[in-house]
Amino acid sequence: MKVVVAIYSPFRAWCIPDASLDWLRNQFPGHTFAKADDAEATLREIVDADIAFSSQITAAHVRTATRLRWIHSPAAGVGSMLSPEMIASPIVMTNSRGTSAVTIAEHTIAVTLALLRKLPLTLQRQRERVWAQLELYGEPPISTLRGQRVLIVGLGAIGSETARLAAAFGAEVVGLRRHPGREVPPGVTRVASPDALHTELPHADIVVLAAPETDDTHHLIAARELALLPPHALLVNVSRGKLVDEAALAAALEAGRLRGAALDVFEHEPLDPASPLWDRPDVLITPHVSAFHANFWRDIAGLFADNLRRFTAGEPLRNVVDKAAGY
Repeated sequence: MKVVVAIYSPFRAWCIPDASLDWLRNQFPGHTFAKADDAEATLREIVDADIAFSSQITAAHVRTATRLRWIHSPAAGVGSMLSPEMIASPIVMTNSRGTSAVTIAEHTIAVTLALLRKLPLTLQRQRERVWAQLELYGEPPISTLRGQRVLIVGLGAIGSETARLAAAFGAEVVGLRRHPGREVPPGVTRVASPDALHTELPHADIVVLAAPETDDTHHLIAARELALLPPHALLVNVSRGKLVDEAALAAALEAGRLRGAALDVFEHEPLDPASPLWDRPDVLITPHVSAFHANFWRDIAGLFADNLRRFTAGEPLRNVVDKAAGY
């Protein structure tokens, strides 16, 4: 079978290393692996491909790929690939959810603690050689994660691992997910449906976004939702940038209606240098790195390899995506 590997980006960190591709070729000498480094190369290679290992398959690719039966995404989010043509096609789609759950959860806890303990301000004063003890003692107060109510929107692998860690710190965790009646993940006190978002926001000290990007979650947090949060609340987004209306968030922060935000993802990446979010001392910006860890590509390639063995043997695949639902 022919496998098109189209995992490319202007940012080197998001491009599959040659070593990972070589490893796959060694694991599956009976398959042909064609690497594509841009959309045009993907269009050429996908014509006679059986499988695509990619998160950048467009409607044009689907129309061209007469033999394509399965796409595996190296990312958890697949919203950008779910064109009407893709949804209507018989192509099976799987993703890499779970491979970075631990590192993203740890990142979430790290940035939350950093904001609660005013570490961005501390580092700024360190660069200025200013002893800021009294300033740090002032409002808003340095806080603990213990005793906070953490609202996690999305209880997939990332949200569930974040819940477990937050609960270990002594936080009360409430989760929102599409099917609230399923088994409650460890550390979660209560689970509600997404319809309860507006009911839960006024009682949340920390809101963590770990939901997929779908039509229903676009600008899930906008001006109305931000107005419902208490002024001491923190917003943490480690899912997709389009879940947050950044203009509304900047306005809420400027008006003092929110303690702060930690953002790893943005509506448009890289974040525009002109964005007012850059200069805010109450915003902690990381450049879409929460998923990265030392074994990132090893784990991604390993999951794909396991699924490729299953696909070849006609066995059920892991992480099958519900294309209609969007995740």
